[in-house]
Amino acid sequence: MNTASETLLVPGPAGAIETIVELPAGTPRGIALIAHPHPLFGGANNNKVVYTLARAAVKLGHVALRPNFRGVGQSAGSHDEGRGESEDMLALLAWARQRWGDLPVALAGFSFGAYVQTRVARALADASRPPRHMALVGTAAGHIEGARSYDTGAVPPDTLVIHGSRDETVPLANVLAWAEPIDLPVVVIPGADHFFHRRLHLIRDLVLRAWRE
Repeated sequence: MNTASETLLVPGPAGAIETIVELPAGTPRGIALIAHPHPLFGGANNNKVVYTLARAAVKLGHVALRPNFRGVGQSAGSHDEGRGESEDMLALLAWARQRWGDLPVALAGFSFGAYVQTRVARALADASRPPRHMALVGTAAGHIEGARSYDTGAVPPDTLVIHGSRDETVPLANVLAWAEPIDLPVVVIPGADHFFHRRLHLIRDLVLRAWRE
């Protein structure tokens, strides 16, 4: 797959947002924002799950944007528990629309990044511009040992939610408890831990099937 990749510093509300930008072969068909796991626990835009999500988006013709959250790498600011991070994602999307046009939007995130994307999706829906696709992996929901409790909001009913049966960071029960009252299906990967060791290909294939039009 022929793709072009570069790292840019995009202006944001708290300063620069360091972002890996990957372009598809041919004319882009969409803009995909990919959010990484918790920055206080080593999360960054080079995470392998985030990379997998971005590559799937590029294969489907999207421009894939992988920002570093505040305080990670060359991104300015400090961790804001999802609030400022959501604002940065929206600023990045506005920048991308200026550069590539008003294309359909896809949101994907892993762990804390998935939680952030639920906030971004709500903001887009409130502006009457909901995302066309969503994929949430290892979604932070409920009480997480060593972190905090996440009051994760509702998402569109066609959102792809993927979780590992042996997730040691975000228990599967947390995600099921979040999904049940909003009638949201959850795809459970048997034997997968939080980081989906040796099962990244399953994430890729699920996204390719769900997002293909």
